[in-house]
Formats: sequence, C-alpha cells, structure tokens
Amino acid sequence: MAKPILMDFYADWCGPCRMQGPILDEIKAAFEGKAEIKKINVDKENELASKYGVFVVPTLILEKDGKELNKWMGVTSKEELTAALDAALK
Repeated sequence: MAKPILMDFYADWCGPCRMQGPILDEIKAAFEGKAEIKKINVDKENELASKYGVFVVPTLILEKDGKELNKWMGVTSKEELTAALDAALK
C-alpha cells in the first residue's frame, strides 16, 4: 500500500508559509516512515503547482494512491493535518 503524501506548496517570500514550516517539521518527525512530506516551491515548480490548481500559498494537499484526499489553503493546524494523515493511514 502506498504511503500518503502531504504536499506543501509554498514560496520563500510568503509570511504564512514561514509560519506553516515548523508545523510541517513536527508532522514530518511524527510520521517518519509512515507518510511522505514534500515541500514544493511554487516559484520553481510552477507547472506542478498549476497541475494541482494551486493559486494561494501555502496550499497543502494530501494524496494517497494518486487520489487527492484533502486540500487546505492558508496556515493549517498540526491537529487538523495529523487527523487527516491518521485517517489516510487506516
């Protein structure tokens, strides 16, 4: 079974993205080996951002087996992301 992937679409110039970063660092540590956390810079990966319909940063997308499970725009809490990852692992 494929691991869930949490994609963080961000930009270096984005203040809310800098607030989201430490939250994702904690989640990455908590889900080590169970889920993949990918940071995607929209300024460098604009084709990928377009593919996923990302127009706001930060945008977080949770995907499993190529299917989008959740999408959040703006800073998202550790609790909300953890709950979604836990559900994706069941």
